[in-house]
Amino acid sequence: MPASHSTRRGAHTRRGRITAVSGAGLLATVVLAGSLVGCSEEGEQIPSIGYAIDNTVTTYNANSVAGAVSGARQAFARVLPGFNYTGPEGGPVADTDIGTANAMPGDALTIQYKLNPNSVYSDGVPMSCDDLVLTWAANSGRFPMFDAASTAGYSDIDRVDCQTGAKDAVVTFKAGRTVTDWKSLFGATSMMPAHVVASAAGVPDIVAAVQNSDADALTRVADFWNDGWTMAPGDLDLAKFPASGPYKVESFSEDEGLVLVANDRWWGNRPATSRIVVWPKSSDVSARIGDGSVEVVDVAAGSAPDLDLGGFDVTEVPSRSVEQFVLSTSGLFENAAGRRAFAACLPREELASKFGIATEPDEAGAASGGPVDTRVTAPDSLVHESVAGAVGGRYETPDTAAAADALADTGNTSATVRVGYLGPNPRRAEIVAAVAAACAPAGITVQDVASPEFTPSMLREGQVDVVLAGTAAAPGAAGTAAATTAMYALRSGIRSNFGDYSNGRVDQIVDQLAVDSSTATQLSLSTEAENILWSDVPTVPLFDQPRTVAFATGLQAGAINPTRSGAGWNMDRWVLRR
Repeated sequence: MPASHSTRRGAHTRRGRITAVSGAGLLATVVLAGSLVGCSEEGEQIPSIGYAIDNTVTTYNANSVAGAVSGARQAFARVLPGFNYTGPEGGPVADTDIGTANAMPGDALTIQYKLNPNSVYSDGVPMSCDDLVLTWAANSGRFPMFDAASTAGYSDIDRVDCQTGAKDAVVTFKAGRTVTDWKSLFGATSMMPAHVVASAAGVPDIVAAVQNSDADALTRVADFWNDGWTMAPGDLDLAKFPASGPYKVESFSEDEGLVLVANDRWWGNRPATSRIVVWPKSSDVSARIGDGSVEVVDVAAGSAPDLDLGGFDVTEVPSRSVEQFVLSTSGLFENAAGRRAFAACLPREELASKFGIATEPDEAGAASGGPVDTRVTAPDSLVHESVAGAVGGRYETPDTAAAADALADTGNTSATVRVGYLGPNPRRAEIVAAVAAACAPAGITVQDVASPEFTPSMLREGQVDVVLAGTAAAPGAAGTAAATTAMYALRSGIRSNFGDYSNGRVDQIVDQLAVDSSTATQLSLSTEAENILWSDVPTVPLFDQPRTVAFATGLQAGAINPTRSGAGWNMDRWVLRR
């Protein structure tokens, strides 16, 4: 039997669960393994490691709506690093190779960012505070022409003081907006090369354009920022994709994968292996493992068909991402009664038991890891268990009568619900099939409309009614130790809120939770928010998504990172031994 909401626990338990499965603390996890080589065009043998992920790579820009739900963060964490990266424990870890970020005294939260004097892009252009200004402008919400996935944290910044081309900047937040998760800002994959945008958009000084709110110039900047870094297998104009990390993009093709090679302008420690090949979901991971092209696998458990991981050290861990249904707020689901009808027929407890992950027994001898009952509290937070206990237990087992009654409140006696997700994915197909069987008696026909071309934006476009995905509708790796991304995906106007859910009180709560870390406030407001959300049902959380992480026997420095960073967070340390 899965544990009920009341057995879910906080920080110590979460870390213990991961440790119990992996056999070591994540920061110290080192998996020994072997060796493979790749071939250059001239035929010489060069060290190479293949890395398979369960998402697509469609853009260089992980901050756009399309990029945030792609595998860009897994692929480019060591291509476009920042002032921090998401470490294995889920929190931000300072990356001093890029620079330093230090709080300054004052009434408002003020951070001084200093880039490493040696920092330079792979095309020879120095990194500068222009990159920070572009990041802020694109993600702040002040300039609606940018199609940013989320404004979390950046919308609370009042200004970024920067002299064009300088190596330092002072970021000042709005009065009263002391963002608790500020250390996650300007992190890995968030800072895009401003000089590339400036050249493409014909805006020689982006800093001046932002400072002057030059709408015409910023529209041209946004046009490139939104779509100019689109990536598809085939010829890439590599001038658009300079790197600021130990690796740079060399090529991208269906047959050869996304090839990253050592960046010869990198000023930090050289990559231990000079060539990494990222194999996106469309690459047929099973076939790539079979032909020896893959040595590192990081996918949602059961998401890749016919995996043969013999010869790998395999670990299954609960991730920071919550598997969930994200519901539309139009059509049948325009009224909350329609969303409640769908929720009422869901077998949530059964799904968590069958498709979630059971780890060590709790004090009562039951396996932990039942249904997730909260959306806006971090699993490790002091208030998580209390909030779950106050609001949990809803929609755990199918209630055909309640579902039929709620459906009748919409004026319907039957309905069809289309569930979309990035396919093929055997585990999610089974989840949809189980839901279809449970909902049919209530008059709700559930259709599986997964496809390899699926994106969560199809929910907003009306092509599906429900998205089955992880935190903030991400198809692949997602989540951090903080609830920031999850709760902002429920805020009005945020583009990662794919169902376009809107509730003024929830918006107020999200804004307050972002700046007030006191236990009393977190407990009170999180409980209030969850009661609203379980009534409105914009999403239905299911369980902590299990991840399958595998390192080829013999590989050194492979370290599990069950967050949005994925196993590739330290790919520059990987070594294959013969």
